[in-house]
Amino acid sequence: MQRILAITRAFELLTDIPLNALANENIKWYWVDFNEPTEEEAKLLADYFHFHPLAIEDCLHLLQRPKLDHYGDTHFLVMHAIDPDTLSVEEVDLFLGSSFLVTFHAHPSKEIDEIWDRINTQPSFRGKGPLYAAYKVMDKLVDQYFPAVLQLEEQLSEIENNVRNASIQKLMDDIFNIRAKLVKLRKTILPARDLFYRIVNSERIDGIRDQSVYFMDVYNHLLKLSELIDSIREMTSDLRDSYISVNANRMNTIMKTLTVITTIFMPLTFIVGIYGMNFECMPELKWKWGYFTVLGVMLGIGFGMFWFFRRKGWFR
Repeated sequence: MQRILAITRAFELLTDIPLNALANENIKWYWVDFNEPTEEEAKLLADYFHFHPLAIEDCLHLLQRPKLDHYGDTHFLVMHAIDPDTLSVEEVDLFLGSSFLVTFHAHPSKEIDEIWDRINTQPSFRGKGPLYAAYKVMDKLVDQYFPAVLQLEEQLSEIENNVRNASIQKLMDDIFNIRAKLVKLRKTILPARDLFYRIVNSERIDGIRDQSVYFMDVYNHLLKLSELIDSIREMTSDLRDSYISVNANRMNTIMKTLTVITTIFMPLTFIVGIYGMNFECMPELKWKWGYFTVLGVMLGIGFGMFWFFRRKGWFR
């Protein structure tokens, strides 16, 4: 679907106009949004707007990393939209010029819809130009990164407190799941941070000096998100190491207990093995108190070894 809005030099809003009308000298700037574009609409990027073939190729071959490319007076930006619940990533492409903004996305974007509606309803937005509109779209996209990261931080806090008394294996599985999600978020947030650093320090984007404070604000948000991700990664590493140590200590305790039990029964098994042989001339076989004596010796050895090991602290 293709939709168009244009702002005249008198700051009047025009909507639902044909593409050919955008060449009118009375139009100060315009925004064309391609939402779930068809093949015919995608061809307009080359046939009507004459964007660079490499930029068009990046639009049609998803999923690109967030980036900024300059093609003459047209600036091509790639951003990602993140669903905070599923962490699924969708690409949003922006073509920015001094008098136009073209957005291209294969799936619906509520962030773009919100800014589109604000321009339609708030006249104060219309005089700020396409660069400001692009900033608002990218700012809304970045705002959705916070719930995604904070949700992982909350999940990690639940794992740390273990409010559900889950097993160590279940906790380890949850930790590795969070680390996998963090890796996925890093692939979006870190390149986006570098993208805004390039925008703020760019000399090729018209009007960036006047509006750099807005982009710097988004850049600071991405810095904070990067620090949060690094902090969560460190926490997952610490928790993972702690649970591994606890599990190893538990296994060592179990092995020590089994070793003590086995050690106690070794001499008892030796005695039973000797008297279990079927030789006819073995001593004590005909002795009236032999059975009880052997049992007493075995009990004495068992309790004696138990007392010795306990004194050494092996049962602590």
